[in-house]
Amino acid sequence: MSYFAINRVVLVGRLTRDPELRALPSGTSVCGLRIACNSSRKDSDGELIERPNYFDVSVFGAHGESVSRYMHRGSRVAIDGRLEWREWETAEQERRQAVSIVADTVQFLDSPGERGQLAGDGEQPAGDEDADAARELVGVGVGVDEDDLVF
Repeated sequence: MSYFAINRVVLVGRLTRDPELRALPSGTSVCGLRIACNSSRKDSDGELIERPNYFDVSVFGAHGESVSRYMHRGSRVAIDGRLEWREWETAEQERRQAVSIVADTVQFLDSPGERGQLAGDGEQPAGDEDADAARELVGVGVGVDEDDLVF
């Protein structure tokens, strides 16, 4: 029996709704995201068909707070994390289960100007400190410029 296991997920997509920040009873912040990533395949006629896939993502702590502050519906994002399976019982005693992603790293792929347009206000985040934070890769702490993006 092998004890070796890999549980890694890397996604690049767009947020389908605004991030939802909440606090756990322990006081830890958690930000809920839904990411859409397209997959493509050829149909029987040889034509390329794109189909969206939707994934629920949780981002914990200060990383989640940054995501909540600087991202919005439609933002481009890269997620590196792991799958987490959970099971629960509904009020009607029905057993449910779900697989979601717990993000270790969230990378903002929009330019700082695009991120600054939260709620359609068209303004950059106020202050040098906020602008620098908006350029950070959450969870990595390395700055990124638009020229550094590979796509």
